[in-house]
Amino acid sequence: MRRLLPHPLLTLALALLWLLLVNDFSAGHAVLGALLGWLIPFATASLWAQSVRVRNVPVLLRYLVVVMYDIVVGSVRVARLILGRPSSLRPAFITIPLELETDLAISLLANTISLTPGTVSVLVSADRRTLTVHSLDTADAAAMVAEIKHRYEAPLKAIFESC
Repeated sequence: MRRLLPHPLLTLALALLWLLLVNDFSAGHAVLGALLGWLIPFATASLWAQSVRVRNVPVLLRYLVVVMYDIVVGSVRVARLILGRPSSLRPAFITIPLELETDLAISLLANTISLTPGTVSVLVSADRRTLTVHSLDTADAAAMVAEIKHRYEAPLKAIFESC
């Protein structure tokens, strides 16, 4: 079964993403989404360095909701900052010590940070122990590090790594 469906959650996610992108929930698009959702992971299975194992699905679902919420709130916040007084911005580079160990979890953390408006991941250290992030407006760097570790890193560790 694993050879025919190498990444079942990715298959489901891609099929749902297809339906959201075409904004048409017809039977034809559902079949095409399922086909693409199966074909893409199947065709790229040999390129994956390790198999992905989701250890905690409820935490994954909660994480996705938190990320979507943070994207919406961040968009409004950045718009207010830019339209308000851009001269009062306090940009900063912040180094976040990492507890994550797998490449997948570190990559997802870096991408999540970059997806959130107002922050972008800049560099993962060679030893994969720190992540440098640029923030558009930072009042308290330590509080930002604590928030990223709590909102993103801890759930990713629970989802993809053994705790």
